[in-house]
Amino acid sequence: MKRLLEALFGLIALTGIPYLIYLGVYYLRRPSGTPADAWPREPSVSIVLPTYNESGIVESKLEELVELDYPMEKVEIVVVDSSDDGTADLVETFFAGRSEPKLTLIREDERRGLATALNEAYAAAANEVVVKTDCDSRIASDAVRRAVANLADPAVAAVTGRNAEVLGGSDVEQNYRDIQTMIQILESHIDSTLIFHGPFSAFERDQIVPIDEDSIADDTELALKIRRNGGRVVFDPEIHYKEAAHSDFGKRREQKDRRAMGLLRLLWRQRDALGSHGAYGRVVLPFNWWFMVVSPWLVGAGVALATVGSLALLGPAGLVTPAGVLAFTALGSRDALGPLQPLYSLFDAQISLLRASVSLIRARADGDEDTHDGTWAPDDELREVLQ
Repeated sequence: MKRLLEALFGLIALTGIPYLIYLGVYYLRRPSGTPADAWPREPSVSIVLPTYNESGIVESKLEELVELDYPMEKVEIVVVDSSDDGTADLVETFFAGRSEPKLTLIREDERRGLATALNEAYAAAANEVVVKTDCDSRIASDAVRRAVANLADPAVAAVTGRNAEVLGGSDVEQNYRDIQTMIQILESHIDSTLIFHGPFSAFERDQIVPIDEDSIADDTELALKIRRNGGRVVFDPEIHYKEAAHSDFGKRREQKDRRAMGLLRLLWRQRDALGSHGAYGRVVLPFNWWFMVVSPWLVGAGVALATVGSLALLGPAGLVTPAGVLAFTALGSRDALGPLQPLYSLFDAQISLLRASVSLIRARADGDEDTHDGTWAPDDELREVLQ
């Protein structure tokens, strides 16, 4: 029994030490804001908007884009659409009679996946800066202006922003994004951040390279490749967007697990970047490998070991341990843990990463790990929040 307890405490320590080190570095450096040498400018901008069956929300998204605090004569909206619900027709009608911004509409005959659509849209974008946003998100009116100010720094080739408000009232996602914000600010001040966000990312057009056609982490993949090519990719917490999310455990799984799978597959494919590209490969990537690849298995092993240990020590009464984990999960998914809610948000992320790891291992064993085509099913419930 003593060895079991030693193993359990060892697992807990092993899991937590890298996070404590990162927190220590954060509080020693106390980074804030963007690390870019930002200054105001107004280059031409292409805003890329991929759409699939967005007829209920596309007009409100377009209204948002044409009302941005930026000169519309310098803006091009690139819509790439593969819908079968008339979304493209609504886009054309919206721009009918408008002289600015310019519309570039790419109609796809068949749905080939988001990454393929984005590659086509990026190739069609004609302006100096390319902004990518999602139809099911909302961006602040000054987001583009702040992004191009970051890109004024010659060392910065791409910038992403912060989910400042989670639509739908999900404390689980809001707490996770707040923690992620701290991590990404520190990463950006150390060198560059890893994760780029679909609701808002901006790139120097001449830095854009094609992404894998089956990518399900397209924004992060593009940012990672840009960093590998020598450009700095940073996070600016003052660039705000809003995105809807679930708190319910079951409903979150499809959304979170898909993202987790995309990030894990990207890290594996780009594993040769570890140790290279300055502090990005020596500090930022190793921490993300720990958080996404190693830590979820340690958390799972810790829960399993604690359950076995409590059953061995207490007999049937030891079921209190798995019951406690289930209660923690149930309360957390209802945003009912009070001050412990941020801890549950991290636990929820680790569950998604563990599930995604298992799915990828199974797919690899079956010989079809690369068969995902990058398509996704719109979440009607979250779109109702936007409507």
